[in-house]
Amino acid sequence: MGLNKRKGKRRDMETKVSVIIPVYQAAAFLHETIESVRGQEETDWELLLVDDGSTDGSREIIARYAAMDSRVRLICQPVNQGAAAARNRGLEEAKGRYLAFLDSDDLWKRERLSAGLSFMKKKQAGFVFSGYEFADETGKGSGRIVRVPETLTYRQALKNTTIFTSTVLFDTHVIPRELIRMPLVKSEDTATWWNILRNGYTAYGLDENLVLYRRSTGTLSSNKLEATRR
Repeated sequence: MGLNKRKGKRRDMETKVSVIIPVYQAAAFLHETIESVRGQEETDWELLLVDDGSTDGSREIIARYAAMDSRVRLICQPVNQGAAAARNRGLEEAKGRYLAFLDSDDLWKRERLSAGLSFMKKKQAGFVFSGYEFADETGKGSGRIVRVPETLTYRQALKNTTIFTSTVLFDTHVIPRELIRMPLVKSEDTATWWNILRNGYTAYGLDENLVLYRRSTGTLSSNKLEATRR
């Protein structure tokens, strides 16, 4: 999809989905990642890219998209604070009822949001996640697909960590925003899912491959590798 400027001003009404991407030194991947959001079948979204002090041109790339697509927003952290703080800043700025996270080097398939929203409605759920495929640094899928269970409760999640950040979707009319805020610790995403589930909610798994999990180094989201090893 090209960078055609969208007509009209940003809508003041509530957006359906807020997509939050923490960004740090991700210039090599941002174009593909942003385009994977802009290419979604579901078009009622806002994209909040929270730059965490990048010096590699990431901020300029985001600003260019924001100038051409009113759904794209650049948010700048005053100093580098890490992925959790960047996601929390995006959460504070988000206008959508539904919240989705995406790492700055991962890619969404075009049906990712529409399938997730439809599944959420079907299950009457507040927290859903999907399957995904490992990809190399170029974004090419490896064929290694992670399958997900139908449901995960807190006790089950302690033994099963298949919930991947770039696949989650929340309904904030069901899951309070304060529960989605991430603690400033390692594997902050997993700690967040556990906290939500510990508060009595169930996560519903959509067993479809909707995300490409790019294995890369040097970006804010590269701590995914350490989390996977743990």
